[in-house]
Amino acid sequence: MRIKELIQAKRPFVSLEFFPPKQREAWAGFFEVVERLIPVHPLFVSVTYGAGGSTHAHTLEIVSRLKTAYGLEPMAHLTCVGASREKIRGFLDALAAAGVDNVLALRGDPPKGQEDFVPDSDDFQHASDLVSFISQERPGLGIGVAGYPECHPAAISPEADLEFLRQKICLGGDFVVTQLFFDNDAYFGFVDKCRAVGIDAPIVPGVLPVMSLASVKRLVGMCGAHLPPAYLAELERADAAGGNAAVAEAGIAYARKQAQDLIARGAPGVHLYTLNKAEAVLSIVAGLDL
Repeated sequence: MRIKELIQAKRPFVSLEFFPPKQREAWAGFFEVVERLIPVHPLFVSVTYGAGGSTHAHTLEIVSRLKTAYGLEPMAHLTCVGASREKIRGFLDALAAAGVDNVLALRGDPPKGQEDFVPDSDDFQHASDLVSFISQERPGLGIGVAGYPECHPAAISPEADLEFLRQKICLGGDFVVTQLFFDNDAYFGFVDKCRAVGIDAPIVPGVLPVMSLASVKRLVGMCGAHLPPAYLAELERADAAGGNAAVAEAGIAYARKQAQDLIARGAPGVHLYTLNKAEAVLSIVAGLDL
């Protein structure tokens, strides 16, 4: 079923994002996490892959198993990295054969060691190219796109970034999943700006539980998200007092409050970047009124 229709039918909701392990010997542990999170009843689950498409093949196999073995509604990430018409068409064929009805169309991150994104094909330079191709090839497929509440770090301006998002929706995008953020006002301001330029698709906020100080500093540096000074200070105090365990405790508590506030203020649901950490997700969801 298309995720846009699921969103319309159930609010509020929680959805989950998983990251496939690079090594197959780690798959057993990965699916144990999935099994532990089935009681959360996620509206949908998305499956990403590594920078440069390093776990692309794993994504296809995992979304198929999530659908057939676990009865979840999976959404496969699909990027412009290494893309060609033949490869994308083959991937879409495989999704159809597995009964997967949704994809998240992204530009993608450059391979490790490469600072800037360099398109592999003239056909797929931007996420909008991917959205256009998918909607033409598979008009019945649900297409999610990414949105940036605090502006894409490569955008020339917030206005230009918003226009790119509007184009993705006009070309066939069904709904928006946002990049992580830590200030809910940024999300609601972003939604208002989207509505003002005619973007009426559902906009699902993405929430990340911080699990270590080093990792969140690296992430915000990559994606341009703002880490509020008071929250950063709290994480630094936790790190000094108890290392990663204390940071994770503070990060989970913050993410729970953030998700609670988002839903209370009218967000359609919350998309949790799970980091494949079952305990963190269970703790956050336990505090939500769903």
